[in-house]
Amino acid sequence: MEGTRKRIADSFFKHKLGMVGLVVLIIFYLVVIFADFVAPYNFAETHRNFIYAPPSKVKWVDSSGKWVGPHIHEMVKSRDPVTYELVYAEDPDSVVPLKFFVRGEKYRFLGLWESDLHLFGVEASPEKAMFLVFGADRFGRDLFSRIVIGGRVSMTVGLLGTFLSVFIGAIVGALSGYYGGWVDVLIQRFTELLRSFPRIPLWLALAVIIPPSWPSTWVYFGIVTVLSLIGWMGVARVMRGMTLSLREKEYVLAAKVMGVSDWKIITKHLIPNTLSYLIVVSTLSIPGMILGESTISFLGLGIKEPMTSWGLLLSQAQSLSELEAHPWLMVPGIFIMIAVLSFNFVGDALRDAVDPYRTVEKV
Repeated sequence: MEGTRKRIADSFFKHKLGMVGLVVLIIFYLVVIFADFVAPYNFAETHRNFIYAPPSKVKWVDSSGKWVGPHIHEMVKSRDPVTYELVYAEDPDSVVPLKFFVRGEKYRFLGLWESDLHLFGVEASPEKAMFLVFGADRFGRDLFSRIVIGGRVSMTVGLLGTFLSVFIGAIVGALSGYYGGWVDVLIQRFTELLRSFPRIPLWLALAVIIPPSWPSTWVYFGIVTVLSLIGWMGVARVMRGMTLSLREKEYVLAAKVMGVSDWKIITKHLIPNTLSYLIVVSTLSIPGMILGESTISFLGLGIKEPMTSWGLLLSQAQSLSELEAHPWLMVPGIFIMIAVLSFNFVGDALRDAVDPYRTVEKV
């Protein structure tokens, strides 16, 4: 057993793309855990003077060429005389120092104690608002802060939704394979019925059921439930096939002879012996959950304001004219792509590691 674990671990850590994905995911989850500290502003804070402000550029020397350290220039707003569009230009004579560990708006660090310390930023002044990384949106809100806070929703929806869907699929598939007969026929026909519906329309149909008057937290758990109710069918089909082979094993037959209940046999013997498959399928299912939440929120049926998520942020970039004028609004889509690819890389690495035939071929 120890040798098998060592083989799996060695194979997993030798997978280069899997390691890249793992490092990226660790960074992402550390950032979203400490999101309030990393974000320079409150994600709902508006700056009316900086609507659609472009990203600030970090400078190291002033207009005379003198070294002053990392800083940004103040944004000067004006109107284009022809199109009347807002135009922002940097004032080269102004120097706004960029600092780490600055004091700003108060928040509850990890939800435990109050703090006003932020990782980086500028002096707390509306006239010196800083949109260092990704610019501002149509309400003058810092897009970087909203992406960091929105990552909490998008990244945790994937974890919770996958956990629930794999849990439901494992139980339903194990019951179907263990009992067989009319129970198996009933469960499989029901599964096939659900799988026959197109996924995105079914997502949207279930999302519409969520009342718009619900608070943000309820909507969040409603979206998790919707995604879980759609994603368990594939796991159930595979679990059924694995259970059909495992139920004839000696340890299962011995448990039956000893009078162990069916439920204990399923939960203590059958499902634990499929954990390697469940772990792999969980990793590969998380990207689908993230994309599902992004799709629902992008279409306006998921996460609502003032809460935010990557899909909701991406909904601001629905037109080509909007993207042409404010290309930084597409940044949340890049984060979705990176997260999905990272989970796929890690899932591929786990799949290769737990498959002895793949490992033997590589050796």
